Amino acid sequence: MQFRQKMAAGRLVLVLLYLWVGLGSLAAGPVPAPKVVQAIPVESAIQMDGVLGELVWKTRPYTGFIQSEPRDGAKPSEKTEVWVAFDEDALYIAARMHDSRPADIAKVVGRRDDWVASDWFIVGIDSYFDHRSGLEFAVNPAGSVVDWTLYNDEWRDSTWDGIWTTAARIDETGWTVEIRIPYSQLRFKPGEIHTWGVNFRRVINRRNETCCFAYVPKNESGYVSRFAHLVGLRGITSGKRFAITPYSVGSANFSQTDEGNPFQDGHSLGGSAGMDMRMRIKNDMMLNVTVNPDFGQVEVDPAVLNLGANEIYLQERRPFFVEGCNLFRFGYGGATNHWGFNWGSPSFFYSRRIGGEPRGTFDSADYVSAPDGTTILGAAKMTGKVMGNWNLGVVSALTQREYARVSAGEEVSSQEVEPFAWYGVARIQRELNEGRQGVGFILSSVARNPLSEAMKSQFNRNSVGFGMDGWTFLDRNKVWVISGWLGSTVFNGNAVAMAERQQSYLHYFQRPDARYMNFDPESTNMRGWAGRLLLNKQKGNWFVNASLGAISPGFDTTEMGFQWRADLINSHFVLGYRNFTEGSVFRNWAAFVATWRSYNFGGDRIGSGYFFTASGQLKNYWSLNTSIFVTPECMDDRRTRGGPLTREAPGFSASIGLRTNTGKRFVFGVDSSISEDSLGAKSWSFGNSLSWKLRPNLMVSVGTGFRRWRNPVQWVGAFEDPLMSATYGNRYVFAGLDQRTISAEFRVNWSFTPKMSLQLYLQPYISVGGYSVFKQLERPGTMDYSNLMDSGSVTLNGEGVYAVDPDGVGPAAGFSFDNPDFNFKSLRGTMVFRWEYRPGSAVFLVWTQRRRDDANPGDLSMGRDLSDMFMAKGDNIFMVKFSHRFEI
Repeated sequence: MQFRQKMAAGRLVLVLLYLWVGLGSLAAGPVPAPKVVQAIPVESAIQMDGVLGELVWKTRPYTGFIQSEPRDGAKPSEKTEVWVAFDEDALYIAARMHDSRPADIAKVVGRRDDWVASDWFIVGIDSYFDHRSGLEFAVNPAGSVVDWTLYNDEWRDSTWDGIWTTAARIDETGWTVEIRIPYSQLRFKPGEIHTWGVNFRRVINRRNETCCFAYVPKNESGYVSRFAHLVGLRGITSGKRFAITPYSVGSANFSQTDEGNPFQDGHSLGGSAGMDMRMRIKNDMMLNVTVNPDFGQVEVDPAVLNLGANEIYLQERRPFFVEGCNLFRFGYGGATNHWGFNWGSPSFFYSRRIGGEPRGTFDSADYVSAPDGTTILGAAKMTGKVMGNWNLGVVSALTQREYARVSAGEEVSSQEVEPFAWYGVARIQRELNEGRQGVGFILSSVARNPLSEAMKSQFNRNSVGFGMDGWTFLDRNKVWVISGWLGSTVFNGNAVAMAERQQSYLHYFQRPDARYMNFDPESTNMRGWAGRLLLNKQKGNWFVNASLGAISPGFDTTEMGFQWRADLINSHFVLGYRNFTEGSVFRNWAAFVATWRSYNFGGDRIGSGYFFTASGQLKNYWSLNTSIFVTPECMDDRRTRGGPLTREAPGFSASIGLRTNTGKRFVFGVDSSISEDSLGAKSWSFGNSLSWKLRPNLMVSVGTGFRRWRNPVQWVGAFEDPLMSATYGNRYVFAGLDQRTISAEFRVNWSFTPKMSLQLYLQPYISVGGYSVFKQLERPGTMDYSNLMDSGSVTLNGEGVYAVDPDGVGPAAGFSFDNPDFNFKSLRGTMVFRWEYRPGSAVFLVWTQRRRDDANPGDLSMGRDLSDMFMAKGDNIFMVKFSHRFEI
């Protein structure tokens, strides 16, 4: 089997290299001549006040904007004028947005990176001049700002927060803006004379209008590659090269006491300090270092109830890790669409692995006091350009060995729960021929030093992941592109840890009917490979997307990355059409059909289906979308969680959604979906959202949702019974589950100024599930389940334990399991006051509250459960954080 896997991996490498090198010659060809913008040297200081009174702003402006929304290619409704200037420290952009109705200019105050329904002016800069990456800076008439990093030519990431200044002003002819961007925030190649890419966009909210200086038709692709050329820059350097931001945090935690718990007295006080350091090594290379990075301003993760075996993906919010994270995205270059039907691309770098909650467990303990997170002793990140035009990103982090206090009877001890560890990832990528081809590599590694035998049996000693990716356009007009990647992973550890890894939800090597892979309890390592090829047509009204990918049974990136499953071969094909011509009902619309199939490495078809979706914008700027899934009968190699195959019933699902005009004071949305299969599984969901702009600086939003799910074969457990030879000596027990989930989200964003805001967030969540009709799998590879009550008995005792006698007076041994009914009630909320008193320096006041209750499992009563949720014992955490940025 390993030989076949290696041969398949080798073939995929040859195909990737052939496509990248051989077909790359087809991409050579002329490109449309870009516009040219001349930067003017500044002779006197510019006052950042929004008044265009300086002499440099009296020169001839750049106009010639073209409308992209709502009428593609039309003349803008209002005139826009732009100037660009520079001095030895910074780049300056000024703009006058003429407006025939100045009183109707949408002036909305929003916190940083909050894209509010307002007028906007946006500047894009490709300072590397690589036609693939850059930065964007947006300002609205109230002085609110948003900034993004640009990558893969068209994609944006708002997690970057640059240090730049701006001023805006409304007058009798419209509104004006001035922007100052220090060279320290830009990265560019050394030299005396520079040419950069630049673009300008304007949004007129009341008309739902967007116009651009460097125009890209809707049926075309690309964005950064279409930028105008900014010329005339000379004699500039990167400016200040060193910045340090120390911080301090004080916290108070008030929680309910637990009688008998020696580690909990109801309150605790704490504090910490650390720093972030940023040093420019040269114009196009940056080093970031953090010591004890802070979690103080992190928003609470949403409540979720996971009844499956898979891990839940959570968003990263720590500033050190989110800044520049797009550089570490692997396998996504070239193509602008990366659909995955029944496919989840593995990630080699999931930064929440670093500093996460300790994962060590104990055989027995009455009470445990463990750290909420693993302390990061220090981390460094280097990003920039090396060896000419290679994009480089490196992250290295050390985490502390963590201990928990454990109480067992009268004895209190300290036990290791997380070993000392090093995490590292390196990413390098290069674009060639103005982005028409690209190639990249990624290397990730984790090394641990567990001391106790228990930790050695729970944690792998080390792991390594390696991957290469690339893309090539197949024609000179960049219509067709092929992208792909290939990766491998290696794990090492003791036999107990590796046995756990082999039997985990990703792999299930122990499956008794999987003859193509073997569970080896003596093994001390595990290897695997994965890869994917994707073809994309991304220009014109018609579009095509197709892929073929495979993940071997032993491939595993979860020590440093994230992965949904292994043992998968998947392909799909998408054909769609986009219409950009305004009609009698729709301003624009799109529709596509897709089909996909998935197999495991044993040749079992574990997924297939057909998909149709359509979406469009109505004449009144409302948006509408609908979709239909049809899934034929197939096999399921995950339902028994390491047991034999079962058969998946055919089914269908459908959804519809409607959203009103997002530029209005009230924005309302509604979504609904339904699904059903022939075995009796049914699901229905409904959700709605409302955003209300009470004032230009105050927005309230409410979202609610309800879902009802009935699953006739919900997993309960596997129980050993040698008499069950048909199912390999185990009884695989399931039950009918009737689950109802009600949730809501309330948000208040109150921006006193663009740099001072108050945010409130509240999430009540109730999920109730009742189990009934306990049954067992009769034969592998089927949908045959027998009711345990027909042949034996299932009784629930007063201690909440089900006792099962599977055959009455027969020879089969009985077994038991805890009542799986649940009534999960959670209330989470946070309030954050943020004041950025100077660029890069801020004060945070944070209050977080968490409440939880599990009473009345299996029984939903809205009045009672809401009361229980709000009256439940809660934890209150208060934090104060202060940070100050120094530049040298």
